[in-house]
Amino acid sequence: MSSTVLTSPRQRWTGLAVLVLAVTLVAVDATVLSLAIPSISETLRPSGTQLLWIGDAYSFVLAGLLVSMGALSDRIGRKKLLLAGSTAFGAASLLAAYSPSAGWLILARALLGVAGATIMPSTLSLIRSLFPDDRERATAIGIWGAAATAGAALGPVVGGVLLEHFWWGSVFLLNIPVLVLLLVLGAWLLPESRDPKPGRWDVLSVLLSLAGVIGVVYAIKEAAAHGVARWDVPVAAVLGATALTVFVRRQLRLPTPLLDVRLFADRRFTAAVLASLTALIGLSGVVFVTSQYLQLVRGYDPLQAGLAELPAFAGAVVGGLLTARLARRTGARAALTVSLLAMGSGIGLIGWVHQDTTYLLLAAAFLIVGTAEGVVYTLGADLVLSASPADKAGAASAVSETAYELGTALGIALVGSVVGSLYAGGLAVPAGTDAAAATRAGESLGGAVEAAHGLPETLAGPLLASARDAFVHGMNVAAVLAGALLLAASALAWRLQPAA
Repeated sequence: MSSTVLTSPRQRWTGLAVLVLAVTLVAVDATVLSLAIPSISETLRPSGTQLLWIGDAYSFVLAGLLVSMGALSDRIGRKKLLLAGSTAFGAASLLAAYSPSAGWLILARALLGVAGATIMPSTLSLIRSLFPDDRERATAIGIWGAAATAGAALGPVVGGVLLEHFWWGSVFLLNIPVLVLLLVLGAWLLPESRDPKPGRWDVLSVLLSLAGVIGVVYAIKEAAAHGVARWDVPVAAVLGATALTVFVRRQLRLPTPLLDVRLFADRRFTAAVLASLTALIGLSGVVFVTSQYLQLVRGYDPLQAGLAELPAFAGAVVGGLLTARLARRTGARAALTVSLLAMGSGIGLIGWVHQDTTYLLLAAAFLIVGTAEGVVYTLGADLVLSASPADKAGAASAVSETAYELGTALGIALVGSVVGSLYAGGLAVPAGTDAAAATRAGESLGGAVEAAHGLPETLAGPLLASARDAFVHGMNVAAVLAGALLLAASALAWRLQPAA
């Protein structure tokens, strides 16, 4: 592997600090939006489908391009791609902040996904270059993972402060000063690293992977929201699955593939990817739904909601930092399995949360879920890197990050769609409500709150009570289903992960 080697421990850990800054930036952007959703809903008036796409567009596009960008970083240099992507991330943040409509915001979030796809695999693969020693690398990945989680925690808190004083677009402007600092320090401190024999960057493979991931995810999202009867669901599923099948076959034939799919023959690699995917489905779905629950059902302001979710992120930071020690003591198999089991149990607790439930139950669920997810995410990233050749670290890192981002997008889509479907079916609109208000209320809980503002109290009160009951019921059912998914994933991880 061609690289500028940093031999001094001080140089290595200083370089890690820059990478931590980069991953924190992307993590902040992934979570800061959750608290802004009610404000966006009131200002831009998105439909229920548009609201989901505002949340999903970033992660869908990022997930679709991660493998391609990871392979590109191996070819042109991980530092170079990291700095270029950071610049593009800043430009897309400005567009998002000043979007005049829901459509423009969805476009801006998609462009942020393109830029973010260059950042994430570059940071993790540079850790592989900086820390060739297994024990040092495990510790570095733990810090990296904890920083990503801390950034995810910082997003809602700082976003809540901004939303208290400024308009919703200010949450995207938070990226700009961080990006300036990243570009200055990264150019100065980071080493360059690339594959000395990279081969050709296959454009057809790029298009196939992008079309495949987005097609399959779109089909899952729409099927969960509207059922499989709509013509676009089977079409998207078939096109996406076909594109991914052709992609895999092409990778097996190419002398220098975009992604070496033979890595999945390693059971450690496969178990790590599946564990990361399911863990993020659970965590992102919980955060997306409970953010709305705290604000629109419990009446918290954005800052209070962000602080209420801190136990999840604090737990994930602790879990990430303790992962290396835990895995050395119990073995990767036990650590991965037990963490998934704990996470599923924690998510299941949310199935018992109602409108007047004490916050302590929700805090306990957040803490359990966050701590377990921190272990799964960090251990998964370490297992993926350990199972891959050093000169293909960018592409391997991209697989780990694809699982993360795809899980995040699927969590929002699936959990949000289950809640939305049960909400629509359970909402009882009071007689006498005008058609426009009834339609608006039927789209989402935020729509019901907005519609109630224009109704007399005799109609607004019953409408809000029904809307909140329907939303909480949907949240409970979605939590039980997500918890069951994590329990199944724990059994699969035990079966796939080899004993130490």
